[in-house]
Amino acid sequence: MAREQLQVLNALDVAKTQWYHFTAIIIAGMGFFTDAYDLFCISLVTKLLGRIYYHVENAEKPGILPPNVSAAVNGVAFCGTLAGQLFFGWLGDKMGRKKVYGMTLMLMVICSVASGLSFGQNPKSVMTTLCFFRFWLGFGIGGDYPLSATIMSEYANKKTRGAFIAAVFAMQGFGILAGGIFAIISSAAFEAKFDAPAYEVDPVKSTVPQADYLWRIIVMVGAIPAAMTYYWRMKMPETARYTALVAKNAKQAASDMSRVLQVDIEAEPQKMEESVSAFKLFSKEFMRRHGLHLLGTTSTWFLLDIAFYSQNLFQKDIFSAIGWIPPAKTMNAIQEVFRIARAQTLIALCSTVPGYWFTVLLIDRIGRFAIQLMGFFFMTVFMFALAIPYDHWTHKDNRIGFVVIYSLTFFFANFGPNATTFVVPAEIFPARFRSTCHGISAASGKLGAIVGAFGFLYLAQNKDKSQADAGYPAGIGVKNSLIVLGVINFLGILFTFLVPESNGKSLEEMSGENEDENETGAVELEPSGLNKRTVPLA
Repeated sequence: MAREQLQVLNALDVAKTQWYHFTAIIIAGMGFFTDAYDLFCISLVTKLLGRIYYHVENAEKPGILPPNVSAAVNGVAFCGTLAGQLFFGWLGDKMGRKKVYGMTLMLMVICSVASGLSFGQNPKSVMTTLCFFRFWLGFGIGGDYPLSATIMSEYANKKTRGAFIAAVFAMQGFGILAGGIFAIISSAAFEAKFDAPAYEVDPVKSTVPQADYLWRIIVMVGAIPAAMTYYWRMKMPETARYTALVAKNAKQAASDMSRVLQVDIEAEPQKMEESVSAFKLFSKEFMRRHGLHLLGTTSTWFLLDIAFYSQNLFQKDIFSAIGWIPPAKTMNAIQEVFRIARAQTLIALCSTVPGYWFTVLLIDRIGRFAIQLMGFFFMTVFMFALAIPYDHWTHKDNRIGFVVIYSLTFFFANFGPNATTFVVPAEIFPARFRSTCHGISAASGKLGAIVGAFGFLYLAQNKDKSQADAGYPAGIGVKNSLIVLGVINFLGILFTFLVPESNGKSLEEMSGENEDENETGAVELEPSGLNKRTVPLA
């Protein structure tokens, strides 16, 4: 007996690109805009937090956050994100995408504002409060990963689905830019209003009391774009694929999509009834069909994020080397925020944002597999190009070459696996597991981010403990760290071969939900886990 694709799902697959698709990108993308803004803006103000709360009398240099406090402030949001990806991914399959979607956004809005209102009698209590709210901010951000990807994939047509999901993810680039630009504007305004000497002239007066408002304003503003889209998120109907395939209500799905797509879709009897072969997550049948796919999506995202988030190791050195950020003692606190924001905004503008949009333009033309393989390949080449002649790059005359190769590494991360690892898990799993499997893949990536951002912070320290940063043990050095990162990128190339190509195929075709059933209700599969054929509608 052949299982037909429901008419409403076919209508979605062949629908022309229209205004609703773009509103869905903006509504879903605002979560990622806020995500990038919130995770990015904390790196703009950590130096300021050190000056305000960890000032040391008569010290030669301004106060900095102790290593454990710095790791907590920067890393606690990652931990929250990892937990949120797993929890809300699972909840999105149990309760429906729409019901959970509003929860994640409100959590992000409330915790963004609360982070800026962190209170306390002493530095420790302020940092503890900030870390508490940033954990829950990360928890909300984590939920946005599987839900936004799943919603966009289930709304999109199969011809431009990759570009639409990638465009949602690419909103991160605009979030990073917005964070930098707002920090530039606000710090310039504070500098004009509250003049202060450099630290080396007057250590105490170099940090004006009003600077405590600056970091709070920067942190809180991220809530505004997310709050503005809350109403529209609540107006979005549940995706037709969840309604038809999981909630088993094809009539409601047809009604919802008729309204959205502004076409008449005839309600039809439910064809996709529960069959005896409906397997559970992590069952033998699931592992037979999708086990290697899940291994592919989790491993590639994990390996990519180790390399991607390790960039924090080198940014401060690069900025100082090319003169974008002068020594801290030559600036006052607000000037330092301005210089850091300007430098990171330029890096985002030249390297990060273009990479995202190259993916959006080309993902449906050359496919996910080719982009991911190419991205990992060039990341491997450039990491080794930085690592093997590392001593050459440390000479002042060669620093610009280092910056160019470094920027290319992250251009190919974004025009490569950073985008495709987000897109593919939303396309290749069955509707009833789609959000959960995307959440698992994303959480694996965030685990890689924690390893990249913090493991390598310790690993890259000088082999001689006396030359390591204050508070850190001896490591393996930057050169050896870069070699390890090159090997990690090479492993990414190998694991990419576990991920199937989903370009131009319907979601049901990829997940095997349209397959022929045999007499016992079991589904026949080709070795790749894809269906043999989709029965056309009469």
